[in-house]
Amino acid sequence: MKRSALLFFVFSAVCFFVVAGVSAKEASKQSLGEKLFMKHCSKCHPDGGNVVTVTKTLNPKDREANNVKTEEDIIKLMRNPGPGMVKFGKNVISEKNAKAIAEYILKTFK
Repeated sequence: MKRSALLFFVFSAVCFFVVAGVSAKEASKQSLGEKLFMKHCSKCHPDGGNVVTVTKTLNPKDREANNVKTEEDIIKLMRNPGPGMVKFGKNVISEKNAKAIAEYILKTFK
């Protein structure tokens, strides 16, 4: 009986730390994307809007209407935007950071 209780305790502790580690990693990704969005994008896209071109917000209907549906589409637009949007080269926003921003946009503005 004591052995079973000990095994259960060890198993529970291992599961807890594995789940906590995954959750912390996911949270840090989200935090990075949000932090970068706030730094580079939020001035022109407050709350997912668009202060320059009102038909190009970050909400899904506008993104889809402008053929921006995937992370890759968002990154491509960051690298080679249309009129009114700042161009973010790899020297300003790395590929890793651009991906974090794109993930944040897709998860946040639904």
